[in-house]
Amino acid sequence: MKISIIIPILNEAAGIGELLSYLINTTSTTKNLKEIIVVDGGSVDGSQNIVQTIAKSKKEIVIKLTPSKKGRAIQLNAGAKAASGEILYFLHADSYPPKHYDRYIINEVEKGNNAGCFRMKFDYNHWWLRFLSWLTQFESKRCRGGDQSQFITTSLFNQIGGYDESYIVYEDNELVDRLFSLKEFVIIPKYVITSARRYREIGVFRLQYHFLNIHMRRWMGASSEDLYQYYKEKVVN
Repeated sequence: MKISIIIPILNEAAGIGELLSYLINTTSTTKNLKEIIVVDGGSVDGSQNIVQTIAKSKKEIVIKLTPSKKGRAIQLNAGAKAASGEILYFLHADSYPPKHYDRYIINEVEKGNNAGCFRMKFDYNHWWLRFLSWLTQFESKRCRGGDQSQFITTSLFNQIGGYDESYIVYEDNELVDRLFSLKEFVIIPKYVITSARRYREIGVFRLQYHFLNIHMRRWMGASSEDLYQYYKEKVVN
């Protein structure tokens, strides 16, 4: 089995080059990687040039740049459609998986666990963010999020219809909800390190309040459009 890594980006010039090099340098063996697919949603900061330059210089692994309409769910599905590996690994552009992540993922699939994620830590030493990181050890869908990354076999991904593109936000959680209902999810006891840049920009408790509000609205039956409008008003602006 080989892994196709799928990374959606939009104006990630500051970090995408470092992430791609990291992913190659921390595999147990690049033979486990089929390809790395960077799905660009219309970057205007030179992200595409960085990806293409690295793709030419890193001969040990195939790196593809795939254009897509903007929207994380749309981009993730576009990456999956372009992938040829038996396992899909969806990763945010500001998240770094543990060393030998490829072997951990393949080990789980070989044990019959067809989907799952890693635990997570932030790169910011705030007590509340440490608490959120601590929660990611628990096998509950309430403790999941896209920053923990997501692996899933290609066959299962196709079986459940991929990401729901009506969700502009909350798309990761919506997919996890479906996987939990199928009892197809495992948490690998290793840590992804993810950026707390949004928490730094907005404020830890202010941003956490808005995220909790989005979760509560979803649990109470809010539509994907309602969630996006709240996110656009309170988080993006």
